[in-house]
Amino acid sequence: MLTRRSLLSCAAALTAAPGLVRAQSQRGISKAVLISMLPKELSYVDRFRLAVDVGFHSMEAQTVDSMEEARKIKDAADQAGLRIHSVMNMAHWAYPLSSPNPADVTASVEGVTASLNQAKLWGADTVLLVPAVVRTDTTYEQAWERSQQVIRERVLPIAEKVKITIAIEEVWNKFLLTPRDFVQYIDEFEHPLVRAYFDVGNVVHYGLPEQWIHAIGDRLVKVHLKDYSRRAGFTNLGDAGEGGVNWPAVRMALREVGYGGTATVELEAGDRAYLEDVSQRVDRLLGLNA
Repeated sequence: MLTRRSLLSCAAALTAAPGLVRAQSQRGISKAVLISMLPKELSYVDRFRLAVDVGFHSMEAQTVDSMEEARKIKDAADQAGLRIHSVMNMAHWAYPLSSPNPADVTASVEGVTASLNQAKLWGADTVLLVPAVVRTDTTYEQAWERSQQVIRERVLPIAEKVKITIAIEEVWNKFLLTPRDFVQYIDEFEHPLVRAYFDVGNVVHYGLPEQWIHAIGDRLVKVHLKDYSRRAGFTNLGDAGEGGVNWPAVRMALREVGYGGTATVELEAGDRAYLEDVSQRVDRLLGLNA
C-alpha cells in the first residue's frame, strides 16, 4: 500500500493539488477575509472593494443557494480584483456526513457538491469541510467510520473531477480532539486531495495551536485566524492581551513547517475602521510586513 507521502508525490497527475503545493512553497503567507465579515448592507462589489482597500489579498466565500447567486459573487469579485481562494461548506452542521439518517447524509453530500462546483466557478482551490459531528445518535467511532466512508465513496469522486482539495477542519464538534486523531483521520484517506484546514483559535480551550501546527506539518493547506480566552470566549486577534493564542509561537510554527498558503480571518462583521484594524493586526501578529 502506498504511504501518504508517496501518494502526495503522485499528485502531479492532479493539476490543482500540485499547483497548490508549489504555490505555497514559493511565497509567504497571504491574508484573507471571510465573506461574512464584510458589511452586508453593501453590494457585493462594494464589499469586495472594501476588502481590497483595507489590505486583504483574497477572500473565503461561503456556499450559496444557487449558481445564479454564485455567478453574481464571481462577477463582483472579478470587478473588485479580489481572489476567492476557498469555500466554506455550509451544510455540514445541519446535515452531518456522520448522521445515521440517510436523508441527512444525502443533503450533506449535495451541500458539499454545491461547494465544490462553486469553488470551481470561483477559481478557488479548496473546500472547507467539517466531516462529522458527535451527538447522542452518533458515537466518536461511528462519526469516524461513517464520515470516512461517505467522503471516500461520494465526495472524493466529485473533488477529483473538479480538482478541488477537501480541507478537513477541527471545530467544536466533539470530534478529532487531539492532533494525533486529526492527523490520523486525514492520513487514512491516503489521498492527495484530503488535507488539513487548521483553525488557530478553535483548539485554545484544550490545546496549544503551535503544537497542532507541528503535528499537522505538510498536511496543512489552509489556516483560520481568531483568538480565544476562557474568560471572554472568541476575541479579536491579540485583543488587549485577552486572547490565549501565543502568536509568536504560532508564527514560528507556521514558518518551521514551511507554510506559505493563505490565512483567513474568521471574526465578526464590522465597518471599514474595524476591518482596517483587523488587517493591521494580521500583519503584525504574523510578521507579514517584516
